[in-house]
Amino acid sequence: MSLWRSRRTRHYLVLVAVATVGSTLLYNYGMATWENDPQPLVRSLGIVFQSFTTTGYGEDAGWATPQMYLLTIGLQLMGIGLILTAVDIFAVPWLRNTLAVTPPSAVTDLEDHIVICEYTSRGEAFIEELESRGEEYVVVESDEETATGLHEADHRVVHGDPESTTVLENAGIERARAVVADSADDTNASIVLSAREANPDVRIVTLVEDQRLAEYHEIAGADEVLSPRQLLGESLAHRVPTAVTTAVDEGIEIGNDLELVELSIAEGSDLCGRTADEIQPRERFRVDGIGAWIDGEFESPIPPGREFDTGMRLLVAGEPARIDTLRAEAMSTVHPFSAQDVIIAGYGEAGVAAGDALADTNTRVTVLDSADRDGVDIVGDARDPAAIREAGIDDASAVIVTLDDDTTAIFATLVARDLNPSVDIVVRANDTENVQKLYRAGADYVQSLATVSGRMLASTVFEDEEVLAIDRQVDVVKLPAGRLAGRTVVDADVRSRTGCTVLAAVRDGETITEFDPRSFVFEESDEVVLAGTDESVRAFEERFLA
Repeated sequence: MSLWRSRRTRHYLVLVAVATVGSTLLYNYGMATWENDPQPLVRSLGIVFQSFTTTGYGEDAGWATPQMYLLTIGLQLMGIGLILTAVDIFAVPWLRNTLAVTPPSAVTDLEDHIVICEYTSRGEAFIEELESRGEEYVVVESDEETATGLHEADHRVVHGDPESTTVLENAGIERARAVVADSADDTNASIVLSAREANPDVRIVTLVEDQRLAEYHEIAGADEVLSPRQLLGESLAHRVPTAVTTAVDEGIEIGNDLELVELSIAEGSDLCGRTADEIQPRERFRVDGIGAWIDGEFESPIPPGREFDTGMRLLVAGEPARIDTLRAEAMSTVHPFSAQDVIIAGYGEAGVAAGDALADTNTRVTVLDSADRDGVDIVGDARDPAAIREAGIDDASAVIVTLDDDTTAIFATLVARDLNPSVDIVVRANDTENVQKLYRAGADYVQSLATVSGRMLASTVFEDEEVLAIDRQVDVVKLPAGRLAGRTVVDADVRSRTGCTVLAAVRDGETITEFDPRSFVFEESDEVVLAGTDESVRAFEERFLA
């Protein structure tokens, strides 16, 4: 850009010089020939500059010939053009640079904060977690445009290279609680070395794309190395109904007598085709129906007249034995004990983890990937119908899509759904904003890598158990009672005001799952265990904790 501007400046100065010399000679000729009033060139030069700057002609004004009038009119127009061009070349860039928002290069007012290097979609989800907790942070971003955008969006940011100890010191690393390195794997190792040099005692957490490189982050000095892709791959595999996992996921234990479970409504089951009013989960099974995933949207409470369709996922909480009874009715009366066929599209870190998770089940796995590598059965494009057919889509019970690009994953989902309308499609979304697109494309279950990464980072950095379910679409968190103290769940109207469901209370280290929401009064030192979407948990924090 600077080279382009310098060329424009040179061209403009040449234009001014040529115009000035040419206009001076022409004006001098006109005065001598048309006006019969010869004068020195220096006087003609002065008149030309007066004309170019529109300051007038002094004693030369009032010519006798029309030729001179036309000439002076042309000189004035030329002067206006040169002035406007000068404004564009000199004044506009100067004003733009003067008025531009410049991201800061240092922060001085932060303490016990988190230093995030650099800004990614995973980091964005982590920032949301930090803001919901009221924790301070600063992003170290090397890209000026990105840093400027973050600064304009009121995020704390320092523009600079996160591999530089000076930049990390400018981000207040000596006062920081932790450093999170979220860049390329090799860059993260360099960031760790710089951070350890700048502050030997700071806690350092890194994210790794290739699990094989995790040990080098540890050698560099990282305290924790996280692989969210691997966790997400295992989570996606657990969403695939097999002869072993049936129609239910592994539950989350909350205390000794309460379990939170997501389960799918299987075709041909006793629940399929019936409404929540007809099933009455609380009265018949003595479990709480927290909500249901309907067309990719979590609805809580479950609409009473909503018919339970095949593949709908319910979120319920209750004693394990009672949930087992509900589980049996959610399963098909005809169990598929024969081996099932599952296609894994994309064999990166998440795809490999999904395959390993299915290895011990009664499942035949076919791997489709664009690269010929160990473990790949079909080399081809997941968006190509011929490749999907070759992988066995016609007979497959499920497809797990773990592609690096969300646009490619959306198209692959469309193709798979068109070729086999009844197949279960489980997809990894890299960015949260694409989750709903994938559902509209035909996915049955979508999990966001960014969301999982953000929760993993929050749980690891703060070394607590606030996030109880990292790899779920619904948050299960433990939070202080806050302004619930002195009130009951019913009095506070938690569910309708926030969308969260209170599952348990924690008092003096004991988890209380059996309590009457109309009479149990929370105390200031209590904690609450909640289930809800990210948005509803943030709503609870804003209403009862902020």
